[in-house]
This record gives sequence, structure tokens and C-alpha cells, in this order.
Amino acid sequence: MTAYIYESPDGGETVYQRESGKIDRELHWSSDAHKNLQQEMQHGKLWGNIHRTAQTDPVLKEMLDQIEIYHTLKNTP
Repeated sequence: MTAYIYESPDGGETVYQRESGKIDRELHWSSDAHKNLQQEMQHGKLWGNIHRTAQTDPVLKEMLDQIEIYHTLKNTP
């Protein structure tokens, strides 16, 4: 029977599992808050890539300009 060690380096937001005596571990469980944070980070990276691509893609730059205008108008009191 394999014995497992469960570790949480962040106070319970994530729980990792590894075999006793081994170093390699895998994610066993993560909280909804941690999953949401991961999704936000991935979304942020996506928007960063979109902005970098828009520097050389005039159609994408125009679309982003329109989004910025819409966002500004929508959020101006």
C-alpha cells in the first residue's frame, strides 16, 4: 500500500499530494478562490498577448481602440 503525504504551502488554498519519501508532487485539490485567481491570471496573459499583437496588426488595434472608447463612455458618470 502506498503512503501519501498531503501538503498545503498556502494555508489550505491548494493541497498537493506526494508519495512518502519522494519529492515530486501533484496538485490534489484547490479552492474556488485559487481557481478563480488562476483564471484571472490566464485572462490577464491573454489580454497582454492581444495588446502585443495589436502593435503590428492594424485591424486588431482598431478593435481594441473601439473597446477602450466603449469602456470609457460606459464608465463615465
